Parts: sequence; structure tokens; C-alpha cells
Amino acid sequence: MPLSEHEQRQLEQIEQALYREDPKFGRLVRSSDPRVHYKRKLAQGLVGVVAGAGLLAAGVVTHRVYLEAAGAALAVLSLVWAVVSWRRHVARVRPARLKAVQGQGSPATRAGSGRPRQTRRARMMERMEERWRRRQENDRRM
Repeated sequence: MPLSEHEQRQLEQIEQALYREDPKFGRLVRSSDPRVHYKRKLAQGLVGVVAGAGLLAAGVVTHRVYLEAAGAALAVLSLVWAVVSWRRHVARVRPARLKAVQGQGSPATRAGSGRPRQTRRARMMERMEERWRRRQENDRRM
């Protein structure tokens, strides 16, 4: 069951108090938090992009092809790493938000029924099965 906003604020206040009282424990807990790792990787990727752009510019100014190639490669690889880290972070955060929304019961449930929404494929299969049943019933009547 997802926490309400008030409960989340209380939990954050408790965590901050624990971090202030025991900084070693706070570092240990933060080091195991995946959000910290994703944000750190994102920051490292962005620093790599800036460094790669710098190398690329230096290669252009000094007419050194190897500097241009190294800068371009560093920038592209760092950008890919940053985007992958960001996507993983978003993919990890999104299901938690979806569960919170589903717990409130708004668009994730059908009007009138307490069932969660079916996927497109499940709805299609349900329609096909219904059509098959109708055909079977029509064949029996004849």
C-alpha cells in the first residue's frame, strides 16, 4: 500500500534525523539507495560529455585527428551512459508512481468494476474468444 504525502514527509523527516544523529549510518544507507547511484551515473555521464566536447574542440583547434576522435567517442559513450542511467532511474520510479495512482483507484480501474484495466492484447483475445463462442453457437443452431 503506498504512503500518503503526509506519511512520506514524516518518513523523510525521520530519515534526516537519523542521518544527523549518525552520519556513518546515513552514508551507509545512502550508498545502498539506487536513486543515488543513478543520479551519480547521470552526473558522471554529463561530465564525460563535457570533457569529450572539450577534447573535440581541442582536436579541432590543434588539428589533431586523434584528439577529435577521442573527444567524439568520449562524448557519445558518456551520453549513452547518461541516457541509460536516466532511463533506468525513470523505469524504477514510474512503477512506484503507477502503484500509487492505482491504489487511489482513478484511471487505472474501469468505471463501475473493481478490476484493473486489461492490456490491449488481453482485450483483443477476449473479443476473439467471444466471436468464436458466437460462431460455435450459430453452428449448433443450424
